[in-house]
Amino acid sequence: MTSIAALLTQGQELLSDSESPLIDAQVLLCHVLDVDRSYFYKSPEEIISSQQENKYSDLIEKRRHGIPVSHLTGKREFWSLDLNVNKHTLIPRPETEHLVEAALAIINQGKIKHIADLGTGTGAIALSLATEISKTFPDCLIIATDISPEALEVASKNIAKLPLKNITLRKGNWCEALDNSKFDLIVSNPPYITENHQCLSEGDVQHEPMLALKSGADGLNAIREIIQDAPNSMTPEAWLVLEHGYDQKEIIQQLLRDRGFKMIETRQDYANLDRITLGQWP
Repeated sequence: MTSIAALLTQGQELLSDSESPLIDAQVLLCHVLDVDRSYFYKSPEEIISSQQENKYSDLIEKRRHGIPVSHLTGKREFWSLDLNVNKHTLIPRPETEHLVEAALAIINQGKIKHIADLGTGTGAIALSLATEISKTFPDCLIIATDISPEALEVASKNIAKLPLKNITLRKGNWCEALDNSKFDLIVSNPPYITENHQCLSEGDVQHEPMLALKSGADGLNAIREIIQDAPNSMTPEAWLVLEHGYDQKEIIQQLLRDRGFKMIETRQDYANLDRITLGQWP
């Protein structure tokens, strides 16, 4: 049997090709032991059982073969929420928190009553917004949509873990799922990677659903459709907030202008890359 400190060292060495070997090793051991990472600093010499060690070794080996940590644990933290994830959903990225921030800034103006989250996946965006506004704007309702029934099942489980009553799920493709409803704010993190981009066969991305990642030859099929159709489901002076690729700002801004949006603005992510573009209708 081996100590926690020794297992983490072994795990880090075995995962040396990972972008974050120590963090990966810690998260996987946390999952096995059902503890948080602070536990390792309190009890580094604790000896774990052979059964736990074997489970940890199995997870390390799977991670070495490229399986995302979130798929191995079934969880991902986003906006301080502990979300269920699986192979049917996109793994929420920290960059998407900028979309949540942009949406909250609009909501906090106090004029937003009806919100749509298109392509919700795990429900990360909708749940983050719902958690923040449930007390300050209890009458604000969120519709979260996805074309994937498997993704909606994950989102439903994530919603059920929280005491929220302001989210409804709908199945459908982008704005088609909104029917005849009107919204004051529509947000989306749609697929925006080009069809044959090399990243689709690299790292964690290769294990995620292609439906949530790629979108045509230039990566903009879904975004074009959303920009074209969203106004049919928007109230006057409603906002559309989109996440996109770092090199897509100019064309997305032009698409918004051509459709009649105003007050168009692009915001950067943690790496100072263009990531979120918003516009007001009409």
